[in-house]
Amino acid sequence: MKPFTFDQIPKLIGKLFDKMDRIEALLKGLNIEPHSEEELLSITEAAKFLNLSVATLYSKVSRNEIPVCKKGKRLYFLKSELTAWIQSGKIPTNEEIMERSRPD
Repeated sequence: MKPFTFDQIPKLIGKLFDKMDRIEALLKGLNIEPHSEEELLSITEAAKFLNLSVATLYSKVSRNEIPVCKKGKRLYFLKSELTAWIQSGKIPTNEEIMERSRPD
């Protein structure tokens, strides 16, 4: 990079802003999402996430006990659905039960 003069700085900054605007527009067009819970898991990954054996997970799938997506012979699991499935089995605490039974 060759040296530049003080008088060239405004023009260079203008070019820099133009390039940044183009980069920003390109990135917005890519629809880059942060890593979310909407990631798909394979049967092995889902078993590891749930701390279950693959055989147990296949058993739960065959009995329709767990949310699953099937495409061809492959099984896929949405991490968010697995988390919701786990949370659906939450046992309320005594405090939560008392709060629900209070008249409003």
